[in-house]
Amino acid sequence: MTFIETGLKPLSANQSYLGKKVKSKAYRMYENQMRRNLPDLEMPEEGNLLIMLEVHYSNKASDIDNCLKPFIDCLQQRYEFNDNRIYDLHIVKYIVPKGEETIRFKIEPYTHSNDLRKK
Repeated sequence: MTFIETGLKPLSANQSYLGKKVKSKAYRMYENQMRRNLPDLEMPEEGNLLIMLEVHYSNKASDIDNCLKPFIDCLQQRYEFNDNRIYDLHIVKYIVPKGEETIRFKIEPYTHSNDLRKK
């Protein structure tokens, strides 16, 4: 299957809302808990990154992308990198029993060998 060209510039999350976004108490608690739960990792200090995510939801109606911004922000804060270095992002959604929800991830240097534009 070939890629379909939209002809539109991507809209940023910042451009999607009016005024200042304020984090909820639940969001702030999530950030604190996630930063404590994330293990120590060796992060490349330079270069682009590939992030692979497995999102384990218990509800089939959960949108695959709902967790991305908060989770990537937590990764960025915990591992002290700018998320503009993420050049490749793979996401897979799994449905699991209630109580087993989680996010699994892997961060690697991005290489052009997996660039989709070449396909």
